[in-house]
Amino acid sequence: MIGLSLPDGPLSVVCVGAHPDDIEIGCGGTLLAISGRAGSRVSSIVLTGSPERAQEAREAAAAFAPGAEVEVAGLEDGRLPERWGDVKRALHAFRDRTEAPDVVFAPRPDDAHQDHALLGRLTPTVWRDALVLFYEIPKWDGDPVDPNVYVGVSDEDARRKVSLLNRCFPSQHAHDWWDDEVFLGLMRLRGMECRTRYAEGFVMRKGLLSVDASAR
Repeated sequence: MIGLSLPDGPLSVVCVGAHPDDIEIGCGGTLLAISGRAGSRVSSIVLTGSPERAQEAREAAAAFAPGAEVEVAGLEDGRLPERWGDVKRALHAFRDRTEAPDVVFAPRPDDAHQDHALLGRLTPTVWRDALVLFYEIPKWDGDPVDPNVYVGVSDEDARRKVSLLNRCFPSQHAHDWWDDEVFLGLMRLRGMECRTRYAEGFVMRKGLLSVDASAR
C-alpha cells in the first residue's frame, strides 16, 4: 500500500450529505483530524431535514469541525431523484458561495439509498476540479464497498466520533442500526485493511498523481 498525503497546511473542505448525520457517519473521524489543522475550513450542505434534524446537523457540524458552516436545503427525505433539478441548483449555488475546495466528501454513486446515489452522481459534475472522495454509510440494505482510499483515525478520534454521533443526533437513537458497535466496528475493519487500528474507507474514481521531476 502506497501512502499519499493531502497538501500541508490548512485545508478547504466541502462535505455533501443527503441527510443530517450522513456526513458525520461517513467521514466524521476524518473531519476530526482535519479540524486539528489550524486554519482549515469545512463547509457542508445537507439536502434534506426537518427543522429538528436541521438543528442536529448544525450542532454536529460545530462539534466535528469547530467553525464549520452548514446549509440545510430542506428537501423531502427519500424523494431527491424526483427533485433532480432542485438538487442540482442547490449544489451549484452552494459551490458558488464557497471557496474552491482541496477535497470534497460525498456519498457513493452506487449507494443503495436513492438519495445518496443521486448526490454521488452529481457531486463530481459540480466540483469538477477537486479531489472527490466518496464515503460509505452502513445500512440495512447491505451495500458493502471495496475502498481504495483509507484515512487512518486515531483511537481517541474513533471513540470521540461515536460519542459525538450519539450526542448530536438523539432523534436517531431508536433505530436498530444506530449502534456504537456498528460505527466503531466498521472503523476497526477498515483499519485492519490498511494496517492501522481504526480508519475510514473511501472510494476515489479519478485522481492525478504529480511526480516531482527533481527527485529523479
